[in-house]
Amino acid sequence: MIPTNTSRLRKFVSPEFVYGSGARMLAGQYARNFGARKVLLVTDPGVVRTGYVDEVVQTLTEVGVSVHLFDQVSSNPRVEEVMEGALLYQAGGCNGIVAVGGGSAIDCAKGIGIVSAHHEHIISFEGVDQVKRPGPPLVCVPTTAGSSADLSQFAIIYDQTRRRKFAIISKAIVPDVSLIDPDTLITLPSHLIAVTGFDALAHAIEAFVSNASSPITDLQALAAIRLLATTLPQVTESTTNGQRESLMLASLEAGLAFSNASLGASHAMAHALGGLLDIPHGVCNAILLEKVVAFNFSAVPERYTRIGEIFGLDLKDKSDQEVKESVCAGIRGLAAGIKDMPDLKMLGVTRDVISLMAADAMEDPCMVTNPKKPTVEEIEAIYEELL
Repeated sequence: MIPTNTSRLRKFVSPEFVYGSGARMLAGQYARNFGARKVLLVTDPGVVRTGYVDEVVQTLTEVGVSVHLFDQVSSNPRVEEVMEGALLYQAGGCNGIVAVGGGSAIDCAKGIGIVSAHHEHIISFEGVDQVKRPGPPLVCVPTTAGSSADLSQFAIIYDQTRRRKFAIISKAIVPDVSLIDPDTLITLPSHLIAVTGFDALAHAIEAFVSNASSPITDLQALAAIRLLATTLPQVTESTTNGQRESLMLASLEAGLAFSNASLGASHAMAHALGGLLDIPHGVCNAILLEKVVAFNFSAVPERYTRIGEIFGLDLKDKSDQEVKESVCAGIRGLAAGIKDMPDLKMLGVTRDVISLMAADAMEDPCMVTNPKKPTVEEIEAIYEELL
C-alpha cells in the first residue's frame, strides 16, 4: 500500500565513494570496471601542475584505458567549455569521463556528460529534473575540500552571455564513484583550503536548516559542522595530515547532506554574485552566510541554536536575539580567518547592480528550500547591508 501522506518522506542518494590516503590511485581500476576504453580527463591548468593528473593518467594507462585530456576549465566552468569538452569527447571516441580537480572541473565534467548523452546545448538543462538520460560513467577525484561536486546531484555552470550562474539539479548527474583522497590537499594553498572549507560549512548549515532536511541529512550536516568548527580555525601554511583528513571528511559529510536536503538563500545569492562578477563561489558564501543566517533565524531558531552549541557557544538562558547574535558572531569569526578576504565594495559591487543580483537569486532553485521565504526587496536589503 502506498502511504497516503508522503510530505515527510525523503529519498537519499549518493555515489559510491572511497575515502582515504591514496584513493586517487584507484581511478584506472574503476574506469576499467565501468567498461571504459577511452576517457576524457577533465581538469584545469593548476591541477595539472600539481602532478595529480599525471598520476591518474598512469593508473588509467596501466589498465589499458586511453586518455584524451581536456585541461582548460576555468574557475567558474563556462557554457563554452562544457560544449567544447563535449565535442572533444565525441571526436575522441570516448566512452567515459574522469574529473580531477575542484568543483569547477567536476561540474564541467557533469555538463559534458549531459551534452554527450542528449546532444543538446547545456543551457537547455537548467533547472530541476531536466536531465532525462544518464551520461557516460563519471569517475571523480576531488582536489579541494568544499565543493562536494563529486557527491552531489548539482552542477553549477557559468553563462558569460547572461553573466549568471545556473544550476542543473538531477539524480541522473550523481557521479558513479568519488575517490576522496586527503593527500590532494597537500599542494593546495592555505587560502584556498580556507575558502573551500567555508563553502563546506555553508553547505552543512544550509542543509541543516533547509525545509527539505531529514533525520539522515541532519546527521551528515551536524557531523560536518562539528569538524569544520574545530578545523577551519587551524588552517595555516603548515596544515597537518590530520587536519586535511578532517576537512576532506567534513566536505564529504556536507556534500551528502546538501545533495539531498538542498541549500538556501546564501547559495542562491552566491550564485548571483559569482555569476555577475565571475569570482570564486567559496568567497561569495563567506561574504554572505552570516547575513543570511541573521535573516533566517526567526524561522528555525532551534536549529540555529543547535549549530551554535556545536560551535561551542554558551547559549544557556539566552534570548533568541542573543543566540542569533552569538551564532552570527561565530560565523563571522570563521570567515575572518580567511586571508585577504574581500568585501562587496572591494569586488566592485555597486548599488545599481543589486536589483539584478536579487532578481537572479530569487530565481535560483536553492531559494526554494530556504527556511524563510524572502521577498526580492529583502534580498536586495541583504546585499545593500554588505556594501
